[in-house]
This record gives sequence, structure tokens and C-alpha cells, in this order.
Amino acid sequence: MADTYDLIILGSGPGGYVAAIRAAQLGLKTAIVERELLGGICLNWGCIPTKALLRSAEIFHYMQHAKDYGLAAEKITADLDAVVKRSRGVAKQLNQGVTHLMKKNKITVHMGAGKLLGGGKLEVSGDKGKEVLTAKNIIVATGARARDLPGTPADGKRIWTYRHAMTPSEMPTKLLVIGSGAIGIEFASFYKDMGSDVTVVEMLDRLVPVEDADVSAFLEKALKKQGMTIMTKAGVDKLEVGASGVKATIKDKDGKATTAEFSHVIVAIGIVPNTENIGLEALGVETDRGFVKTGPDCKTNVAGLYAIGDITAPPWLAHKASHEGVIAAEAIAGKHPHAMDPLNIPGCTYCHPQIASVGLTEAKAKEAGYELKVGTFPFIGNGKAIALGEAEGFVKTVFDAKTGELLGAHMIGAEVTEMIQGYTVGKTLETTEAELMETVFPHPTISEAMHESVLAAYGRALHI
Repeated sequence: MADTYDLIILGSGPGGYVAAIRAAQLGLKTAIVERELLGGICLNWGCIPTKALLRSAEIFHYMQHAKDYGLAAEKITADLDAVVKRSRGVAKQLNQGVTHLMKKNKITVHMGAGKLLGGGKLEVSGDKGKEVLTAKNIIVATGARARDLPGTPADGKRIWTYRHAMTPSEMPTKLLVIGSGAIGIEFASFYKDMGSDVTVVEMLDRLVPVEDADVSAFLEKALKKQGMTIMTKAGVDKLEVGASGVKATIKDKDGKATTAEFSHVIVAIGIVPNTENIGLEALGVETDRGFVKTGPDCKTNVAGLYAIGDITAPPWLAHKASHEGVIAAEAIAGKHPHAMDPLNIPGCTYCHPQIASVGLTEAKAKEAGYELKVGTFPFIGNGKAIALGEAEGFVKTVFDAKTGELLGAHMIGAEVTEMIQGYTVGKTLETTEAELMETVFPHPTISEAMHESVLAAYGRALHI
């Protein structure tokens, strides 16, 4: 006799486990199927453990620059094994937290690989053999994995994906990072702070190409100042792996090919959705370049089947997956959740300096036909940033000149990943420049630069 539920969720990442909790809160008998670790990639091999690594690198950076703060610290060293051990401990703690949440909300967990059979049936293959579960509705939240470089798959020894880079067996002496999206730049920043010689290769014309062009330019300048080698409009033609390193053939922006030796390579050129071998093809689920197509309530074209997170359209972010999980659960429970606006989803990159943004870049807003008012405020005009010794950075805001609508906000500098949510709330509330100008920002905080940026867009900045 198959176990029967109101809802089964395939995958327990930040989309899946949040969907399960919200469904349980709404009174649905809920099960979750996970083949590896509760919490998925984000908690175990992504967002959280990488931030633990970056925090260690940040502390190490500050210790090396103690003199800048009137302090003395001598013979500073980094213990890579201990840094990785701390990161894995953080991941384990979060995994245990999700396990607790499943028990607390009376969600049944089935460990094993799941496959859709159609008709509300899902087969689970695990240590206990095979079992078939049934449900009125199923949410697929199987996430994604790193894309390999064509012809040269990651071997975990010399060529790494993000997963290998999180548990290195040795410190790279000379590191090549292919791709300058959030993952590539975060690992470039981590290993540079930890002492590696780092080169970043990006095939497009600027770093972090989804960000505002001003942010990209500022980041490139900052990373070069730190000693990184940055190559844009460049590509890696060939990697030759040897016993002690990797020979890379890199074609630069002028089309000239050169070879260079690296101890390790991190490939960060995008993701591949985990949609194979889970039964989607047999059910006729519609996809676009491998990613599942969904409607505003996360429904697929197959009755009773929903999809959320990294197997669906971008942006591929953990918080987007979690919000979709809530939307899907509420839709299944007969509620009427608001559809999510992708332009209200913030993005954060935890390199040094940090990057955060929400909404349209200046270029995208112009392409959309808006007449703009744009304000920028540098951190050098902010007292708290100067006191922290973090005066490099800026806040940029983009407004519709006709209506005052906040179209986008873009930041680079210390703690901007914590500040961006102020603008995200503003966008969700459909705020205009008037409300933001009338908002009182606490002093002294870096967030005052947010206020000044708004004022600057209308020629009213006070501290520049």
C-alpha cells in the first residue's frame, strides 16, 4: 500500500524545505524526498558554507592589515584545514536545523532518489529499496549543478567546481577562475585573501555582467588593486592537466592566444538543471533549454505538478526558490498568493568588496524606454564607512523621471548585502523618491549613503 499525501516535494533545498514547512502550516499532509542531505546544495555545499569560508578570509585580511587600525599582529598565518573544518561545521549545524524543522512540522522525510511516475505517483529508491508514494500534488525542487567546461570535466584534483573549491586538499599557489559571476568572483576573492595568486577570465566585456556597468568597472579596479589579474573578452581555449598543475591556453580580447601554468582551475561558467532521470520527459513537462517552464503560481503544464527554484527560469538564487516554495504551497492549499516579480528579487555577491542590487540597471532602464534620474553617492562621503576603514564603494539609484518610481538600486562596498533589503522593501511597496527622501536614516551608518544616493538623483545630496 503506497503512502498517500496531500503534497510530495522532490528536493529539500531552500525551495523544497520551505515549501514543505508552509504546506504543513496550511494543514496539508506533506512529505519530502531527498537523495543526499536535507537543506540541499545551499545549506550544505553552497550559500552558507561559502559565506563561512569568506568570513574566515575576511578576518585574515583584517589581521594582515591590523596596522591600519592602530593595532599590531605579527606572524599571521592561515590554517586551511581549520578554515574548511569550520565551514563544514556551519553546514552541519544548518543541516541539523532543517532536520529539526521537518520533525517540528510533522513532515515525513523519505531519503532516496525520486522519480515521477505520473498520476500523482512518485517512486523513491533508497537504502530500503523502492517505495511508491502518491499525492494530489507534487512540487519538483531538484536544483542544479555546476556546468563543466566542454571537453575538460572537473576532476576534483586540478580542475574544480565550487564543490571541490569548498573542501580543497591544498591551497592553490596560482589559481585560474573561469567565469566572473557570483560564484567565480566569490572564490576568486576567498583564495586571493588567503594568499593565492589569482587570475579571472571572463568571456564578456566586463566582470559580474548582470550587474550595473558602474559596479562592474569599480569591482575590476578594486580587484586589480588587490593584485588579481583580470581578463575580460577572453576565453580559455584549452586546459592540459598534468601531475603538478594545469596548462591553460587563453585567448585575449585581441584574439591573441597565450599559455600559462596554474596549480588549480575553478570552473564557474553557469549551472545545469537537475531535470534528467526524474520522469519529466515521459510526462511531457515543457522546458526551455532544460529549465522547466512554469506559470505565476509555479504550475507546470502537467496537472498537479509544480516546479520551483534552480530548475526553473532565472534568477537562480536561494531566496527566489524559497519564495516560490511559499507561492506553490499556498496555491496548492487553495490560497491566492501574489505572483513574484523578478525585478523585486535582490542579488548579492559576497566578494571583497561586496555587491548588491535590485531592479533594473541604468542601461536596462534606458533600453526599456524610461526617462531617468540617476543618483550616486560614494562611501568616501560617509562617516561610518571612513571610521570602519571601508571608504571604497558607492550606492547608485535609478528612478523614473516622470513618476519617481524606484526602478533599480546598485551598491558595491562594505556590508551592502545587508543594506539592499531597504531598497527591496521600497520596490515591493512601489515607493517613489518622495518616501525615500522623507525616511529618516540612522546616524552614523553606512545606510545613510542610500539616502544620499536618492537625494543625489534629484540634485539634493547633502554630503558631496
